[in-house]
Amino acid sequence: MKVAAFYRFVDVDDPAAFRDELFLRCEPLGLLGTVLVAGEGINGSLAGDEDAIRAVFSFIEQSLGLDDAIEARWSDAEAAPFRRLRIKQKKEIVTLGRPDILPHKGTGEHVSPERWNTLLDDPDVLVIDTRNRYEIEVGSFPGARDPGTESFREFPDYARELAKSGTDKPLAMFCTGGIRCEKATALMIELGFDRVFHLEGGVLNYLESMPEEDNRWSGECFVFDTRVAVDRDLAEGGYVQCHACRRPLGREDLESPDYKEGVSCPRCVGEAGEDRRSGLAERAKQVRLAAERGEQHIGAVKDTSR
Repeated sequence: MKVAAFYRFVDVDDPAAFRDELFLRCEPLGLLGTVLVAGEGINGSLAGDEDAIRAVFSFIEQSLGLDDAIEARWSDAEAAPFRRLRIKQKKEIVTLGRPDILPHKGTGEHVSPERWNTLLDDPDVLVIDTRNRYEIEVGSFPGARDPGTESFREFPDYARELAKSGTDKPLAMFCTGGIRCEKATALMIELGFDRVFHLEGGVLNYLESMPEEDNRWSGECFVFDTRVAVDRDLAEGGYVQCHACRRPLGREDLESPDYKEGVSCPRCVGEAGEDRRSGLAERAKQVRLAAERGEQHIGAVKDTSR
């Protein structure tokens, strides 16, 4: 089947009604996945027959009065990557904590992967990685500024502090797939920065587009699916995910005495209470028993260890 990841910032006058209509369009077509709907737009991933997905895109384009087609990142899947269909109404389709920031009303200048390298080479440009700390630990562009955030909600605090030191420096900003930068660059413009650039399509588009000899990316790229991270060729990387805290774990983490499969890792070993640790331990046990029977426990995290 095909999997399509997409987003679009656009005014949605009645998110609740649109959510219901979208579900009624998707369900009869057998589509699976998660789609978020808010007053600022739509964001999600759908899996199923390609023609069915494209039919839903046409419905979205007509319903929201879009002037151009929805752009999606397409991939193939041998088995369903989602267990069900979920269409949710949210305050924001990407949570910055600022639903009043509307990228379709004004955002940074989109820059192609080819032009991005020119910005990386410019000493006057401040390159900012808008992703979270645990994502940056997996990989980033050399020299990029780490805002030190644990969630995107914390980014406005970093942005305000940066603006206090002056807004005349040009900014080049990037994220995984582009959606966070849409809001982050719009926020920077609101704070007074007038030269703000945004890597079009994010890191994933850069890795897909750039030839090896021109690729500046260092490490792997964290992704929010069972692959955990991808390498420079977009192949599945060498990280696994802690079931307790969802953070990516490298070889050193897996060799730590604080790592207990399905229960804890060096990053979260002291965070969970006794009840949660007991529940995680029991769940890990059931996953192992299911594996011994040749079955997959519902909700089991895919083992991508090397």
